[in-house]
Amino acid sequence: MSWFVLALTTGIGSICLALGLYAYVLRKDAGTEKMKQIASAIKEGALAYLRRQNRTLAVFVVIMAIIIGLVSGFLKNSSMGLSMAIAYVFGSICTTIAAYLGMRAAIETNVRVASSARKGLKAAFPVAFYGGAVMGMFVVGISLLGISLLFFIFKVGFGWSDSDASTVVLGFSFGASALALFAKAGGGIYTKTADISADLVGKVELGIPEDDPRNPAVIADNVGDNVGDVAGMGADLTDSYIASVIAAMIIGSETGGGVFTTMPILIAAMGLFASMLGLVFVTKTIKKSPGRALNMGTFSTCFIFVFLLFLVTKLSGLDGSRWLGVFLPTVAGLGAGIAIGLTSDYFTSIEKKPTKQVAEASVTGTAINILTGFSYGLVSIVPPILCISIATIASWYLAKAFGIDPFYGIANAALGMLSIVGMIISADAYGPISDNAKGVAEQSGLGEDVIAVTDMLDAAGNTSKAITKGFAIGSAALTVLALFAAYTHLVDIKSLELISPQVIAGIFIGAMMPPLLSALLILAVGRNSQRMVEEIRRQFREIPGLIEGTSKPDYAKCVDIATAGALKELILPGVLSIVAPALTLIFLGKEALAGFLAGSIVTGIIFALFMANAGGSWDNAKKFIEEGHHGGKGSEAHKAAVVGDTVGDPFKDTAGPSLNTMITVMSLVAEVFAPLILLVIS
Repeated sequence: MSWFVLALTTGIGSICLALGLYAYVLRKDAGTEKMKQIASAIKEGALAYLRRQNRTLAVFVVIMAIIIGLVSGFLKNSSMGLSMAIAYVFGSICTTIAAYLGMRAAIETNVRVASSARKGLKAAFPVAFYGGAVMGMFVVGISLLGISLLFFIFKVGFGWSDSDASTVVLGFSFGASALALFAKAGGGIYTKTADISADLVGKVELGIPEDDPRNPAVIADNVGDNVGDVAGMGADLTDSYIASVIAAMIIGSETGGGVFTTMPILIAAMGLFASMLGLVFVTKTIKKSPGRALNMGTFSTCFIFVFLLFLVTKLSGLDGSRWLGVFLPTVAGLGAGIAIGLTSDYFTSIEKKPTKQVAEASVTGTAINILTGFSYGLVSIVPPILCISIATIASWYLAKAFGIDPFYGIANAALGMLSIVGMIISADAYGPISDNAKGVAEQSGLGEDVIAVTDMLDAAGNTSKAITKGFAIGSAALTVLALFAAYTHLVDIKSLELISPQVIAGIFIGAMMPPLLSALLILAVGRNSQRMVEEIRRQFREIPGLIEGTSKPDYAKCVDIATAGALKELILPGVLSIVAPALTLIFLGKEALAGFLAGSIVTGIIFALFMANAGGSWDNAKKFIEEGHHGGKGSEAHKAAVVGDTVGDPFKDTAGPSLNTMITVMSLVAEVFAPLILLVIS
């Protein structure tokens, strides 16, 4: 019972803290009447998109719940089938609620950050960060609460075994992952459609500022920051967090049960508590650099977590020194996460050499800008891949050395990397809030001093988003390795023959999936952007006085184009991620599916890291030039950097972040459906 009380208390405390921070933000001044009108338009567009997305996905959730219920009922019994279906729906609902509340907080915060920026950086930064922390605290709180409640109900209430109770919670993870994939893909298509279109016509063709109110796409761009970077990324990190906890629980239930099953819940609770304490360090360390304050909050959270982890594992009741077989792999995972985050910071920060060199390359034109950013993106995958490899090997042998199952060690390494996800999501949501605040400031005509403050916030936000993407991608790598191990246990694969033609075919097909999904998502952004670019040009051509600023554009038309296109385009990538592993199993067998999962993990992580870091570098290179370097705004270097940023936008905010969700979904599909398919085809 102690694990449940601790998890319940921490989860509820985190949700209450999120609501308290939300109330704090709402008490801040929302600014002038014009600022309120702009914020209202952003809110209306964001909520309209989310409503349409949820209505579209509700049909999918119902169909999948029925299928999962029938599959589990056929394999086990009707009670298991009904429980799995309920858990799946519950996971979908939790992800939806978390995304909605986080986005709602963001759209209420951005105008208040812009208003606070009139008083300077120190006044604006806490509003922006605490607005993002609403999502961080609520997402992790509701996830931990959902996992704990489900496991407690079926383990303690119904008296089921650890294995059966963990299997039900697997349905919760599948629901969260499936919805996260659709939310991230759809939100990413929306936000980059608007961003690219606004930049191409506004900055490149007409030479007007990024958030100029004359641009018909400006409201759609602001809406996109919320539905893609807040709601979508929040759903994505929720999925990774839940999957990491449940992967460790499943392996724990199969390798010992008892404390090994509930330990991941306790570790997650300690990580959430550390994140709650870490929030204080962020706002207390702000001086002249928001980025440094965000990093300080992350590091302080890590130190607090390691101390709490030591207490929990030491007092877990494991014999002798076996607790070290849990503690050390978890710390190894956390260390790898920090290293990956620092790597992302180096390759994307506006203050570091790679981004400055991308900016310098812009002086010689668009082609060199793109080649330089592309190359640094490729180089940036080396340190994270080495970190993931070291963490995998270290967690395996550290666990084994102290008598703990090595797969359980890897699962805890993934959990360690995601343990401080409350702080990570808070820093991530801070990014689009700051970006929106800058837009509101520009559209409201608040002056260069205020815009300079929002620029500082925005630049730190771009780097923090890159760091959080690195955390999410790295943790996804270790999580799917744990899920891969769980799959091999479920279908009784003792070893994998790499010389088997079926396994080789499975590896190639799996390796094909991440590039294919990336292509589909980027093509979707391109098609949707073409429609919006034509609409923007039409409005400037046909609306008298628009370019002069004496008449208003039709913002709603661009919002509608982005919304309709995103919802249409997200279906195919999502369905492919669910169907492909099932078809591989049916036609090539269970060993081939294992190869499929292995191939998808490798290329998925490489592509995700490359696109996230290259995109972040291109974005901040553009901002570096806009600060006055290499000719400043309107120069040829600036135009080249804008094009580079436009290429990087769907890399870092659409395709890249969707890949870690995709490989998680495919692994969960394998676990949920493989036993039934094998039973039928045998």
